[in-house]
Amino acid sequence: MASEREVFGLSGPLHLNNIDWNNSHHRRSVAASLVEGVYILERDRQEKREASQPLAPPWWDFFHFKLVRKLVDDADFAIFGAIYEYKPPSSHFNDAIVSIDRSPRYVIAFRGTITKPDSFTRDFELDVHVIRNGLHQTSRFEIGMQAVRNMVATVGDKNVWLAGHSLGAAMVMLAGKTMAKMGNFLEAFLFNPPFLSAPIERIKDKKVKHGLRIAGSVITAGLALAAKGKNPRSRSEDPFAALSAWTPSLFVNPADHICSEYVGYFEHRKKMEEIGAGAIERLATQHSLGGLFMSVVGKGADVAEPLHLLPCANLTVNQSPSNDFKQAHGLHQWWRPDLNLKCNVYKFK
Repeated sequence: MASEREVFGLSGPLHLNNIDWNNSHHRRSVAASLVEGVYILERDRQEKREASQPLAPPWWDFFHFKLVRKLVDDADFAIFGAIYEYKPPSSHFNDAIVSIDRSPRYVIAFRGTITKPDSFTRDFELDVHVIRNGLHQTSRFEIGMQAVRNMVATVGDKNVWLAGHSLGAAMVMLAGKTMAKMGNFLEAFLFNPPFLSAPIERIKDKKVKHGLRIAGSVITAGLALAAKGKNPRSRSEDPFAALSAWTPSLFVNPADHICSEYVGYFEHRKKMEEIGAGAIERLATQHSLGGLFMSVVGKGADVAEPLHLLPCANLTVNQSPSNDFKQAHGLHQWWRPDLNLKCNVYKFK
C-alpha cells in the first residue's frame, strides 16, 4: 500500500499552481519535487505499479515537465535518476519570452538512499563509497555522468539543471564539479548534501567550536605547504581556481548531521577574514586533512579531492524546528511554504 508521502495530491506543493521561475522558493520547490519523482519512480518499480497505478507522474506533470529518460543502475537495475524536459503550455512559453525567466529546459535529478530490500544493498554500497571518497569510481556515477555530458553537449550548459538529495546530492556535487572544471557551469540544487567531517557544528559552545576550527585551519594550511613543497603545482592546475566560477545552491538543515557541517565550513571563512587570518583559511579551505596526510606520505596521486571542498555556494539553511533526524534529513521540508530560511551567498576570494 502506498504511503501518504508518495501521493502528490496529499504531500506535494499544491500551492505552486502558477510557477514564477524568478522566485527562488518556486525554483527550489520544483527541483525538490522532481527529485521526489525519482524516488517514487523506483518505488513504483518495486511495488510493480508502473503500468497500472503509478504514483510518480504527478510529481513532474504538475509543473509541466515530461519524463524523457530513466537512469538505471547496471548492478541492481534500480532507477536512481531521471531526465526531465520542461514542456510548458504555449501561453506559459509566450509569457516566459516576455519576462526572460529562469526556467530550465532540462533537469537531471538523482535520488538518495531507499531503505527497501530491492535497492538498499546497492544504495548502501554507494553510501560507503561516498564515505571513502570513491563515488567517482562507481558505475552508477559513470552512468549519471555520461547522461550529464551528453545533455550538455546537446543543448548547452545554460539549459541544464542538476538536482539531487542526500546520496543524489553527492552525485550532483561530483558531476557539477567535473563539468565546472571543463568550463560548463550548471545550475545545481543539492538537498542535504553529505559533508564528511568531525561533527564540530554540533558543539554548543561557540568559543570551543571556533577554536577547533581555527586549529584545524592552521594544521591544514601547514600540511598544504608541506605537500606543495613535495609536489609543486601551478595555479592553472589548481582545481579550486577552476571551480570558483561555479556557485551551486546547497540546502541544509543544522539538525541533520549529514550536511550540517556546511554551515560552519562557509561561516568559518568569513570569521577568519575578520580576525586577519584570511590567507591561512584561503589555503586551508582548498584541502582536506586526510588528503594532505596521504600526499605528505607519498600517496597523494591516489587521493581524490573530497566532495565537500567547494569554493562558492548559495547556502540556504532551514532554521525551522525539526522533530527528529528523519525530518531534518528529509526532502519534503524543502517545498513547505512556511520555512524559516537563512540564505547567504559565499564567494571564494
